[in-house]
Amino acid sequence: MRGKKGKLIERLRKPKDFTFAEAETLLGLLTYRRSNMGKTSGSRVRFISNNHAAILLHKPHGRKELLEYQVKQLLEILEQEDLL
Repeated sequence: MRGKKGKLIERLRKPKDFTFAEAETLLGLLTYRRSNMGKTSGSRVRFISNNHAAILLHKPHGRKELLEYQVKQLLEILEQEDLL
């Protein structure tokens, strides 16, 4: 698992500086796609998949990195969906 997906998963497990862009790329590699939630969604971004539960992330303001709790939540969801 040393390809792009494997490297992103390794980075996700060390949540010091995992960026929203990296999360979006990883989710795309795991068959998720970004869903437009409309004008009132603010910074909330939903990622959907035909085979897995939807994931809701808040896009960071003024920085690129996700907060530690966001990375932990993302890890938990991906583990529950047997994607890691």
